[in-house]
Amino acid sequence: MKVSGTVQYQDLEGGVWVLKADDGKTYQLAGGDRKIKKDGQRISAEGSVQRDTVTAAMVGPVFHVTSYQAD
Repeated sequence: MKVSGTVQYQDLEGGVWVLKADDGKTYQLAGGDRKIKKDGQRISAEGSVQRDTVTAAMVGPVFHVTSYQAD
C-alpha cells in the first residue's frame, strides 16, 4: 500500500508520530527510520496497515512503513 501525506507529532500519551494522508485519513506511524520523524515533512510511504495492533494513542490505524521518500 502506498500513502502520501504530512508527518506530524501529536502530544498524546507521551507523544506519537502520525501521517496525515492526502485522502484525509490519519495513520499512526511505525517502522521506517528516525529520519521520517520530522514534523511537517511531506512523504510518500509504502507499507501495510497493521489491523491487529492496538495502541494507547488511538489516533488511527497503525501504518508500518517499509520504505519512504521525502517529497
